[in-house]
Amino acid sequence: MPVDSPETMQAGALEDIVHDQRRTSVSAKGMATDVSYGSGELAPGERHPSPDELHGPKALRRVAAPIPWAVYTVAFVELCERFSYYGTQVVYSNFVSRPLPPAVGGAPGSNHRTGAGGGSDQGVSGALGQGVQTGQGINTFNTFWIYCVPLLGAYMADEHWGRYKTICISIAVAIVGHIILVISAIPPVIVNESACFGVFIVGLIIMGLGTGGFKPNISPLVVEQIPLTTIIVNSLPSGEMVIVDPTITQSRIYHYFYLFINIGALIGQIGMVYAEKYVGFWLSFLLPTIAFLTTPFIMWWGRKRYQQKPPSGSVVSKAFKTLFYALRGRWSINPLRFWKNTHDGTMWASAKPSNIPRGQRPAWMTFDDAWVDEVRRGFAACAVFTWYPLYWLAYGQLTNNFTQQAATMTLNGVPNDVVNNLDPFALIIFIPICDQFLYPGLRKMGIQFTAIKKITFGFWLASAAMVWAAVVQYYIYKTSPCGYNANSCEADDGTILPSPLNVWIQTGCYVLIAFSEIFASITSLEYAYSKAPRSMRSVVQATALFTNAISAAIAEALVPLANDPLLIWNYGVFAVIAFVGGCLFMLQFRSLDAEEDALNMLPEGQVNAAKDIEDGESIQPPPRTIEEKY
Repeated sequence: MPVDSPETMQAGALEDIVHDQRRTSVSAKGMATDVSYGSGELAPGERHPSPDELHGPKALRRVAAPIPWAVYTVAFVELCERFSYYGTQVVYSNFVSRPLPPAVGGAPGSNHRTGAGGGSDQGVSGALGQGVQTGQGINTFNTFWIYCVPLLGAYMADEHWGRYKTICISIAVAIVGHIILVISAIPPVIVNESACFGVFIVGLIIMGLGTGGFKPNISPLVVEQIPLTTIIVNSLPSGEMVIVDPTITQSRIYHYFYLFINIGALIGQIGMVYAEKYVGFWLSFLLPTIAFLTTPFIMWWGRKRYQQKPPSGSVVSKAFKTLFYALRGRWSINPLRFWKNTHDGTMWASAKPSNIPRGQRPAWMTFDDAWVDEVRRGFAACAVFTWYPLYWLAYGQLTNNFTQQAATMTLNGVPNDVVNNLDPFALIIFIPICDQFLYPGLRKMGIQFTAIKKITFGFWLASAAMVWAAVVQYYIYKTSPCGYNANSCEADDGTILPSPLNVWIQTGCYVLIAFSEIFASITSLEYAYSKAPRSMRSVVQATALFTNAISAAIAEALVPLANDPLLIWNYGVFAVIAFVGGCLFMLQFRSLDAEEDALNMLPEGQVNAAKDIEDGESIQPPPRTIEEKY
């Protein structure tokens, strides 16, 4: 999507825009309205920072705003949802790939009628027996589906239902999907392969519909409980003057939001793989369903306590109309000419109402200049997200290939799909360390570890994880009794013959991926929220999530690599893609580091999305009302 490149947004110019827009403008009623650094009334002792306080030797220390309890209740809803999602997803690989354990007369302790494979240390649960490639294909389809649906969920939230109502409806749909998954795994159904497969796929699709509607709305809702929308200067009880920074506040909230996600994922995944191995798949699907049934009660409790932003009407369509209006006269079949035309620094200015004579303004142009700047920033954020599919290709190896790799190694009684819990376990440890020590330490040293730097490091760490996995796979092939056929290495009685390598040598893969998530995945949540127009936060968040779907579509084409004897190539390809992607990402967006503050300080734009206006009418919205107190 053509947008002004971040390289053309010079930091000084943007700061001038911000300060220029702290001016008096004329509202629809002809009244003077102060357009400041965002909405909200400054409390006693608060003020906006000067340039010297923002940068340079006299720059003030930056801190986060206090976090209210409402944030933690929203995060707990996400914890329950992630418990339910990951608690079921973690067993999909075995459910689809591996066959039912031996029936009567097989290994002691295995249960043919539930899929449990706990009859031996090396026993693996299974149900459909479709093989590793089909298992990878189902997991890839599931990822594609649940990250396409957010576009619909975000549209309904921003334009029709609002975030709160959309979340509640999505929860109801996901509960239905969970119940169908439980039915697919009960003994009378699981032994009938065709029926089991059909019911399982229906449950997968319905649950994905609910999950996809939930995801783009819960993360904006959690941060909207904080009223701070712009940088302010305040004094601490000690008397120290500090900058209370909404970006740092959002970062802290999203780090702990992600911490809650991984607590839910860790509990769900560890508990459900043991339930799957020693009881059966029906229990590993039932327990997440029970956990998810707590979320409607929490949402009902918060119905009058949460800050809820109403839907904005046709604001999304206005944003795209604004984009195409700005592109008038700039189209060219020559790609180089088109690039120059859209990156000359004047594209978005041509769509600002103040630059268009009153009689020539379209009827849909019911917004002010500041809103155009917000839309420009939102499209720039979407340009940043276009590189994320390359990151998710590497990250996606956790959901299937790492699990199957573990199954070919010596388990010593550990379920093969429990090892990937090292990822959420590492995140639970390292997220507080980054928030409390790493980031404050870097700020104290004067190092601005911007979003662009974090994302780049995330790409490179994901690449390092793939290198580790490739080396492990090389030694699996070298030591397996079946050589390059390690995934199908079985004795005559069906017992798996593993490589003598201990499964815990996979630890490095998961720790590196965990660090990459802190830098890339969490930052994508922060970036989508902070750079989106306030009336389009769910849509921009859904755009960020949609990059997972693009990645899944690409991964579907690479499924043939996910089998013996090509698994070394599989991990090697993803390592190269993630590393090169990180390098190109930094190359394209390197100048954005200097512009971070200016982008975050843009004043909130005003848009009337309910109706068009008659030609000649004032397009300025009514005067801003003070709704937020610091």
